[in-house]
Amino acid sequence: MSGVVAVIEAVVWDIGRVLVEFDLTGIYRESIPDADERARFVAEVVSEDWHAQHDEGVSFAEMVAARTAQFPEHAARIALYADNWLASLPGPVAGTHALIERLAARGVPQYSITNFGVDAWGLFRPTFPVLDHMQDIVVSGVERLIKPDPAIFDLAAARFGRAPETMLFIDDNAVNTATARELGWHVHHFVRDADVLEARLQALGLL
Repeated sequence: MSGVVAVIEAVVWDIGRVLVEFDLTGIYRESIPDADERARFVAEVVSEDWHAQHDEGVSFAEMVAARTAQFPEHAARIALYADNWLASLPGPVAGTHALIERLAARGVPQYSITNFGVDAWGLFRPTFPVLDHMQDIVVSGVERLIKPDPAIFDLAAARFGRAPETMLFIDDNAVNTATARELGWHVHHFVRDADVLEARLQALGLL
C-alpha cells in the first residue's frame, strides 16, 4: 500500500462541477422568469447535449446560427447563449478551491483537463484566478479532443511530462474517470464531496 501512495506526485483537476458550478438555466434567469418555462427551454432548445459541440470545437457563432435556423421563433433567446454565457457559471464549487490552495502551499504540481469550448474558455478563464495554480491546462475545444476520448488523456500525460500512474485525476463524470483508470491513472470520482476528496488526498500523502 505504501508503494502505491508514494507514486502519486501530481493532481489533475476537471473544472466544470468540480471547481465551478455549471447551470445553463442561469443564462435565462432574467429573460425567462418562470422557472418551469426556463427549465423546459434549456431542456429542449439550448440544452447540455447541444452545448457539448462547443466543447468539441464548434464556435458560438456557428452554433447560434444553426440553432436559430432550427428555432427562429427563439432567436433572441438563443443569442443569449453566447452573449450571457458567464451566467451559466454562477460560482465556485464549495470546498475544492481551498484544497487547491493547500496543495499549492505544499508544492504539489497541479494540472487540469477540461471539456470547455474556445469561446467560453476565453470568457471564463480571466474570471477564475485559482487556475493560476495549474502548471498546464488541456482544453478540449482547443485540442479538438474531448473527454472521455482516451486521446485527450494521452495528450495530457505527454504535455504534463508525467506518467499516468504518477497522477490523480479528479472528475465529476464517472465515464471520464473510468477511461482514465483504464489508461493507468489514479482517479477520484467527485460527487459534491470536497470532504471525501480531502480525506483521499490526505490518505495519499498529498495534504
